[in-house]
Amino acid sequence: MSSYSLSHLSDHVLLRDLASLVARDRATTAELLAHIAEVDARRLYLPAAHPSMFSYCVHELRLSEEAAFKRIHAARTARRYPALFTALADGRLHLSAVVMLAAHLRPENAAALLAAAAHRSKAGIERLLADLFPRPELPERLEAIPPPPVPPLPSAPLAPASVDQHAPGRVEQLSPGPMEPSAPHPRLAPLAPERFALQLTVGRGTHDKLRHAQDLLGHQVPSGDLAQVLDRALDALIGQLEKRKFAATTRPRRPQGATASPRHIPAHVKRTVWQRDGGQCTFVNETGRRCPARTRLEFDHVEEVARGGRATVEGIRLRCRAHNQYAAERTFGVEFMHHKREAARDAAARHQAEARRRAAARMAVEEVIPALRALGFRADESRRAAVLCEAIPQASLEDRVRRALSYLCPKSRPHGLATPSLASVA
Repeated sequence: MSSYSLSHLSDHVLLRDLASLVARDRATTAELLAHIAEVDARRLYLPAAHPSMFSYCVHELRLSEEAAFKRIHAARTARRYPALFTALADGRLHLSAVVMLAAHLRPENAAALLAAAAHRSKAGIERLLADLFPRPELPERLEAIPPPPVPPLPSAPLAPASVDQHAPGRVEQLSPGPMEPSAPHPRLAPLAPERFALQLTVGRGTHDKLRHAQDLLGHQVPSGDLAQVLDRALDALIGQLEKRKFAATTRPRRPQGATASPRHIPAHVKRTVWQRDGGQCTFVNETGRRCPARTRLEFDHVEEVARGGRATVEGIRLRCRAHNQYAAERTFGVEFMHHKREAARDAAARHQAEARRRAAARMAVEEVIPALRALGFRADESRRAAVLCEAIPQASLEDRVRRALSYLCPKSRPHGLATPSLASVA
């Protein structure tokens, strides 16, 4: 008899076993999240040839993309608030509840929020969060939605749009109604062999660019078919990105001589390495598994530059960012690389702060010049005087104009004569 055939069990035993299995499942879920959280914290997915915990859960543990995302999100939240593990194990919270509460949990409210959410259904938690963390009301909206030209994708409503029936795929002007706060998630799903359905919501700017592209392709694509327009647009975009990323070109130049910087990677080396490695991370674990990452790839020196590594075809390989960092940590140590990254982040923050300061100083100057011109000063005089305001970008416009006038008219006004106000020169 199959272990999954339960027709021989009495009603009492069947219900008892079901309750026992649910309790076991809750405890197992809590343990599973604890393991995911610890593996994620230790980054054990890296030596297993995966660029992220998500990739490890999907490709190694065979979880679905949705299940992996939900469990990783819940695991990271429970690691910050360990009481969630116990609440999951004893049935006070379910997995969806943890995901829903994650964005609102803080050290000061965690205990009270978990107590309030205990034993609530998903709908009940939605009502609880609406009471505790109210959101703006949705704007009123009523509009007709025309029938879609293709059957809708499973479990995802089509976004409202208008389609010209005389030109298949032709985008028409959308009504300027307010956008919904949460639009449907973009979807790319297979419909048939070699055929896929793409569904997404775009903004006004993208809509206008798409219409302009259709107009420009009027001779080559008279119907304005969106699939053909998108295909041509992607060809152009991919060409630009490949040129920037690994110096792809149909007319390569002859290799130049060695550069002074050992970190500089010549264009011909980038092209050859990219083709040789197939545009994929080259990290391979002890069992021979190769990292599947094809995004966030970096050109990595096989031997570190600090140890004499050279930017040659043999000396360069493709690595995803995660495995590039992982290799550096194995070579130089975790603490050393941590301090290096901290120093890099601090330097970037200082650079951004300095850029903001310079922008504010430029704005402080540019705002003063029109006021000085209105007072009758020449353009060159106004600009020289306005430069003094770079040192006081936070001062009011009137104070900055006074500062500039002190340079332009140091002795021309009797003591106590007020500087003309901005209102008088407006």
